[in-house]
Amino acid sequence: MALDVAKKAEIIKKFAKNEKDTGSSEVQIALLSERIAYLTEHLKTFKKDHSSRLGLLKLVGQRKRLLRYLKRTNYASYTSLIAELKIRDRT
Repeated sequence: MALDVAKKAEIIKKFAKNEKDTGSSEVQIALLSERIAYLTEHLKTFKKDHSSRLGLLKLVGQRKRLLRYLKRTNYASYTSLIAELKIRDRT
């Protein structure tokens, strides 16, 4: 399930670099993290929902690639983002 409009707008407002920023790495990572958290809770209830589990794995991989890119290009932003989202640094 996709995020509702209000929640998505709130996340974009919080992590955007300026008022028109909707696609920066930070915003994309924050949105993916919210969807990952939702799917994780969903799978705790519905353990046999394998299609959602596959979608979750794809989202985690996409977030991992974006985090790797952000770490390579803007390390200061990377460290502040993982601290704020409470994501572990796996490298």
